[in-house]
Amino acid sequence: MGSEWLRRFASPDGSSASASRATLVCFPHAGGAASTYVPLSRALAPDVDVLAVQYPGRQDRRREQPIADIGELADALAAEVHGELQGTYAFFGHSMGALLAYETTRRLRDRHAAGPTGLFLSGRGAPTLEPGRHDRMSTDADVLAAVRRLGGTTPAVLDDPELRDMVMPALRADYRAIGTYAWRYGEPLDIPFSVYVGDSDPVVTVAQASAWRDFTTATTTVDVFPGGHFYLDGQLPAIAKAVADDLAGTDPSSASALLAP
Repeated sequence: MGSEWLRRFASPDGSSASASRATLVCFPHAGGAASTYVPLSRALAPDVDVLAVQYPGRQDRRREQPIADIGELADALAAEVHGELQGTYAFFGHSMGALLAYETTRRLRDRHAAGPTGLFLSGRGAPTLEPGRHDRMSTDADVLAAVRRLGGTTPAVLDDPELRDMVMPALRADYRAIGTYAWRYGEPLDIPFSVYVGDSDPVVTVAQASAWRDFTTATTTVDVFPGGHFYLDGQLPAIAKAVADDLAGTDPSSASALLAP
């Protein structure tokens, strides 16, 4: 793609590149990059066109300054999505990405722009008026301890001083973004929510994840998968099937095509 913010890792084939083909925009977790979604992109191809968000300050945008504010990121992404995407699409966000997907959707609605037909909210509890205790990090040591606990970064990266120095700017910015985020009142959205959570997530309970149902007037489904905060890594086939099924549910015309045998 020619977009500054969106990456595509699995090329659509000609038979699936129709107007009815599902599009899924994926938002990475704190410290994560667009490549996080390469496995899901390949698992859903060619029936779902997966676009992964690339935040500033990582991979091919590593020379850019990371953005340490959820609102600023959401503003930029709402403008990007509105300008780049045609037709219907859905958002998938994991952890920090879930908050960002939600806030981007709110901004699209406020601009009276066409927004996603559904939200996939993974590994994140519903918003609260104050940052949760797991989001407040005062030092680099706090951030590194949290990352080690959650398991989203290979230990070898954190143990190597040179590699650690490369990833710390993005981690600092992202944890500052979620540590300063606080929900502000607004009308609920009116699109379906698909909430996913690991059954042994150390920072998100099923009850906290289920509370997302209060933020939409449409239906909310909650799926609990085996695993911790990064349950996606070990549950790819199940996640891909759940996503495809839920996408088909938000767009009946796509139901027969998604993950067809």
